[in-house]
Parts: sequence; structure tokens; C-alpha cells
Amino acid sequence: MNIYDIKLLPADQQPRERLIDLGPQALGLEELLAIILGTGYKKENVLELSKRIFKDYGSKTITGYSRVTDVMADFNLPKVKACQVLACFEIGRRIFGDKSIDIPTIRSPQDVWELVSDMHNLKKEYLRGLYLNIKNQVIHDEIISIGTIDQSIAHPRDIFVPAIKYHAAAMIIVHNHPSGDDTPSQADISLTERIKAAGELLSISVLDHIIVTRSGYRSI
Repeated sequence: MNIYDIKLLPADQQPRERLIDLGPQALGLEELLAIILGTGYKKENVLELSKRIFKDYGSKTITGYSRVTDVMADFNLPKVKACQVLACFEIGRRIFGDKSIDIPTIRSPQDVWELVSDMHNLKKEYLRGLYLNIKNQVIHDEIISIGTIDQSIAHPRDIFVPAIKYHAAAMIIVHNHPSGDDTPSQADISLTERIKAAGELLSISVLDHIIVTRSGYRSI
């Protein structure tokens, strides 16, 4: 028997029992994910594993993953667990894409901040793309690359592949500075100029490049 099985958690910590007794609205995201995963991994019980995933990657950032290998590498998970996590995120993305649900509309950098504020505590630099339709509604949100503590690694082609795939009319790129300093580096400025030039060639507007820190954000 897996010693990290959800059924072996103390009774007052068992998400399934809480779901039955209180309903899904009473559970946190970590508990809901724990129910889907069922068992933990290595030295973590399933609830600890779920909490780590949300703590380290943020509730919105993690939904940008689209490849099992990336989930395995970044979350330190085996293939089966990575597939479960990714399937869970995909369900959320598809429901989010339902026209009956409000789709975020970006009118200002503040709107971007409200959408991506979960990036502020990430320990590495994440580069994220928000892809918009002609009404500036977010039609796709994707983690483009993950860098080191102080460097995001990306190429303009990686940024524009989702834009073309989802027929975006415009896009906004966002990355975080774990150092807490929101000053754009020369690499940040250079990347912004390169993607703006590429966007002009592809007729895809690059509306902004936002830097996120623990204390707020800056629009380049």
C-alpha cells in the first residue's frame, strides 16, 4: 500500500471526506487537486504535494503548462502524476474557454497585473504570454519558458508560436524578477524590441511587456 495514500491522512485532513460533508466550495485548490491525484509521491503525502505545486508555481501560472515533460521536470513528478496534473489543468482551460464564462479583457497594465499577480513569489524567472483577440480578450495564456533565478530564456519564435496557433490579434508578454527589482535589464529591453519587430512582420500587435515583482509591476 502506498504510505502516502489520501485515505491515510488524519480524518480531519481528508479532502474527500470534507468534500462529501461540506461540498466542493468549502475546499481549497490544494484539496481539490489532492482528490484528483489520490496519492502522494516520494516523501510527500498527497496534500503536501498539492500544496507544494500551488505554492511554488502559483494557481494561475501552472495552468499555462501544455507538455507532460515540462510538468515532470519542473514539478519533479513521475509521468503518471504529471499526466493527472496536466489533465486537470486542461479541464479548467476548456471550461474557461466556454463562452458562458467571463473572459478577461485587458484594458491596462493593471488588468494584466490582476491576472498574473500569482507570479510575484516565483523563485525562477518565468516568461508568460497572454494572447488576445481583436477585443483584447485573453484567448490563451501560456508559460513560454522558465529560466534561472535571474534570467529568462526565450526566443521570439517561441513567443509567436502560440499567437499563430490561437489566431491572436495581439499579445502581451510578462515575466517576473525574483530579485524584487523591477528595473528592466538590457536583455529585457532587447527582447521587447525584437518581438515588437517580429509582431509588425506578422501583423500581431505586441501591446506591452510587463515585469512582475513581489511588490508590484512595471510596464516596459
